[in-house]
Amino acid sequence: MMLNAQTWIRHANPWSVWTRYAAFPFLVLAAWSHHWIGWWSLVPVATVAIFLYVNPRLFAPPRSTRNWASMAVLGERIWLAEDRRSLPRQLRGVFYTLAAAAAVNVLALVWGILSSDAVLSIVATINVLVGKSWFNDRMVWLYSERHDATPEYKSWLY
Repeated sequence: MMLNAQTWIRHANPWSVWTRYAAFPFLVLAAWSHHWIGWWSLVPVATVAIFLYVNPRLFAPPRSTRNWASMAVLGERIWLAEDRRSLPRQLRGVFYTLAAAAAVNVLALVWGILSSDAVLSIVATINVLVGKSWFNDRMVWLYSERHDATPEYKSWLY
């Protein structure tokens, strides 16, 4: 999802963040729909995937970035832009742990969908969203730690 500076700031709109959160259960439901409508399930899956791709471009820049959702996006922007080896050691460990947990939960979600296990699918969906929330919270922390590091980062907070 290569974003330019303007798209990043539009994505920092809390509406962008929260509608992406809300879209994930719809993506799971769209994938689950293959049990009911077979290959036609690719239509709702593609629809949600297109929404997720377009979402960062849909909203106007936020009136303020002094909120959790906006700072999560700004922290993610730093996380992707900087050499990860320059980030605090304890933060790297948390990110790798969260990435491993996300991988396990995504695999569980796929297995739950393929095996028609609704309980596993629901629990894995919740775990993915909780993990994403924790990741975003660490991104807020990263932005709070690094926003004075450069004039560019500082200009993102208004």
